[in-house]
Amino acid sequence: MPGDGKNPESWSSEDKFAVVLETAPLNAAELAEYCRRKGLYPEEIAAWRAACQAANANAAEQAREQRHQSKDDKKRIQQLEKELQRKEKALAEAAALLILRKKSMVTPVFATLIFDLVVGLLKSIRRRCGDNSPRHDESRA
Repeated sequence: MPGDGKNPESWSSEDKFAVVLETAPLNAAELAEYCRRKGLYPEEIAAWRAACQAANANAAEQAREQRHQSKDDKKRIQQLEKELQRKEKALAEAAALLILRKKSMVTPVFATLIFDLVVGLLKSIRRRCGDNSPRHDESRA
């Protein structure tokens, strides 16, 4: 605890901050008296005051960086959602064409192309989503 003879280096941040607050309104003579009572040096208090001010400056900078990162994240999310919607639409179209194939309305070559497109889309979506689950054809091995 401050002023109990303990080395000021081992004081907590809260104790140092309390000293900075207590000494803020003091003039030079009052500060010297305070330091004698607590076993401190005015230079220590000045260093603690500078550290408090720097911490607040860092907090403002960090908040600004977080806002910027959040804005970038929102843009990225919108891009990914737009891409996902496009791929879902393509997948739905491919599925509809496969249904037509089952009804013998599509040639086998065209159906193979559609199937390859669907498989490619699924792989792309899984890569984007980080899906590492076994694929249907891999589970038979």
